[in-house]
Amino acid sequence: MLRTILVPLDGTPFGEHALPMALGLARRSRARVHLVHVHTLLEAGYAEVTFFDGRMDDEIRRTENEYLEKLRRNIEAKTGVSVSVQNVDGDMVPAIRGMAEKTAAELVVMTTHGRGPVGRFWLGSVADDLVRELSVPLLLVHPKKSAPDLTAEVCFQHALIPLDGTPHGEHIVGPAAELAKLTGADVTLLRVVTPVHPLVPPTEATTVESVAANLIARIEKLQGQLKKDAGAYLEQVAERLRVGGLDVRTHVLVEDQPATAIFEELHKPIDLVAMETHGRHGLSRLLMGSVADKVIRGATIPVLVHSSHS
Repeated sequence: MLRTILVPLDGTPFGEHALPMALGLARRSRARVHLVHVHTLLEAGYAEVTFFDGRMDDEIRRTENEYLEKLRRNIEAKTGVSVSVQNVDGDMVPAIRGMAEKTAAELVVMTTHGRGPVGRFWLGSVADDLVRELSVPLLLVHPKKSAPDLTAEVCFQHALIPLDGTPHGEHIVGPAAELAKLTGADVTLLRVVTPVHPLVPPTEATTVESVAANLIARIEKLQGQLKKDAGAYLEQVAERLRVGGLDVRTHVLVEDQPATAIFEELHKPIDLVAMETHGRHGLSRLLMGSVADKVIRGATIPVLVHSSHS
């Protein structure tokens, strides 16, 4: 049950594009929404000496608090959703993570942009780090050109959940299924298997033609078995979701690059993709960058990600 949603804001209209999604989900689940802004202490520099400008910092903090309070009143007046606001000090990512823990948020919703010009076109360092740091699911939303409509309904119809066949990869299934139930979306489970490339040809063949024919037959047999096993695995996961009332389909693709296969699926009428990532320890950044990071940066639809830190 979705009870608490956290929305990090940076005080810009771009950041507010996360609000329609968060508020729409809150209305459906009767969840409370927490808005958090991270205040960065203002430092001034003169003659290579950096010092703290208290008066100007107080003025900026007052402006930020007024912004949050005005936004809270506007949201509650237009939507009826219960909203709380907080302006916290600290570094951006640890502060947001701390607020997610403090509010016991089950979901964090934010737009995929950073503070600088480059961040508006790419994921941005804050969202990028939060993907790896948060222990709760993060729903990333792309900003639109028009002003955000706070009363807009969430209209997910088709959710795609790529799975890698491991228990780790299935951690995203629960959060994704909950969003699908809230919005009435159906679900497609995707498993990408890599093409078979035998390295050693069979020794029993005596001619070039027979070697080729035998090799093709072996490839087709092994590839067919891999697809069959992948399909059986997906059906096991699908059955668990169907018991919960979801309409679930399964699809197996053969492709060297899993991200390429996922983008191929996104050409279909998919409006949410949900993925599990690796956590922040060890080789997490390398592993994250291999598939999920490409999808997050390349997809034009909302992306739900969850990072396991085990």
